[in-house]
Amino acid sequence: GFKAFFSSYNFKTIMRSFFISFMSTIICLLIAYPVAYIIANCKLKNKFGLLLLFIVPMWVNFVLRINALKELLEWIGIYNKPGWNIFNTILGMVYDFLPFMIMPIYTTIIKIDKSYLEAAKDLGATPAKAFLKVTLPLSKAGIMSGVSMVFLPSMTNYVVSNYLTNKNVKILGKLIDDYFTGDLWHDGAFLSLLLLLFMFLITWLTGGFSEDEQSNARGGSLW
Repeated sequence: GFKAFFSSYNFKTIMRSFFISFMSTIICLLIAYPVAYIIANCKLKNKFGLLLLFIVPMWVNFVLRINALKELLEWIGIYNKPGWNIFNTILGMVYDFLPFMIMPIYTTIIKIDKSYLEAAKDLGATPAKAFLKVTLPLSKAGIMSGVSMVFLPSMTNYVVSNYLTNKNVKILGKLIDDYFTGDLWHDGAFLSLLLLLFMFLITWLTGGFSEDEQSNARGGSLW
């Protein structure tokens, strides 16, 4: 029944998924924003060449990349260790989804009108204050886009957790898969519906359904 669905086991799996997804998103953001900012503001003419350093690995087959990371973890000696399984899963998510955080932030920053920063400097703003008052607010749309592209898939990409923890860490995507493969279609469909509603809520809260032409003109939107 409904109460059985929200058992302690399912609740722990959902909370574990949220934790892994949240940490993966935060780490991706902390790495991606400085990288995107540096690439967007570097003096090189071919900035896309630097961006390719992060994009090209994504052309390699996903399973091959995760297997390569698995081999690295085995070599280091932390693969399938009880105290490291959550860390390994988060590492795999960051490794897999980091480019999806870099791209929207870079695209947003590169479109910001430089005259805004020049005006801020003319008004006496320091570089740090100009960044906090101009660049960061105008890149908010890119941040929100990147967060949605990392946070939601990180809750369901159980291939990463399976490969990097020898199936010892179960996340939301694996729970849904177990329901369907176990012929518990109603439970799997219900959990999938909850996830769909959550995705809709996140997209709505981050302004994914709005069309702000003024924001687009300022570089405030990825698409």
